[in-house]
Amino acid sequence: EQAFEAGLIVDGAIATSLSQSEDFWTIRESLPLVKRSFLNSVNHDISVPVSRIPDFLDACEKALKNDIGQIEIFAFGHLGDGNLHYAVAEPADASSPLVRQRADDIRGVVYDHVIKFGGSISAEHGIGLLNRDELSNRKSQTELDLMRAIKRSIDPQNLFNPGRIFSLD
Repeated sequence: EQAFEAGLIVDGAIATSLSQSEDFWTIRESLPLVKRSFLNSVNHDISVPVSRIPDFLDACEKALKNDIGQIEIFAFGHLGDGNLHYAVAEPADASSPLVRQRADDIRGVVYDHVIKFGGSISAEHGIGLLNRDELSNRKSQTELDLMRAIKRSIDPQNLFNPGRIFSLD
């Protein structure tokens, strides 16, 4: 409510009862099902500083539409801490699977904007195999060396998800 009064939020809803609060959670928990209805999409688990989310969303969508063409953006997640599930999808009336064909280009545009806006290419779901190479392209050698040192101190035998983030060699 304070954010509304301070003009930081221009639109939204505040639950006024337990029932409304439960309804909001039902809506939130159904969002992944909605996202799955996009047959051709490239999905990202990213984070951006909360204060920069609106600018990131605007700039990234403009760049994607300029570079890729007709697309739909589906962004949701943990906005309060800057974690976004950001899907780039084909419009329902698309005649070809352009999004899947241009997946690497789409990831490049999204990740370039994430970095430009001070974010991370990985939020709560981790790097994983899909983004392993991207991590080494986006982090400095010093940062990667520090990550490896932390991994070695916690998992000296490399038993936990070996090779999922980087090689310890």
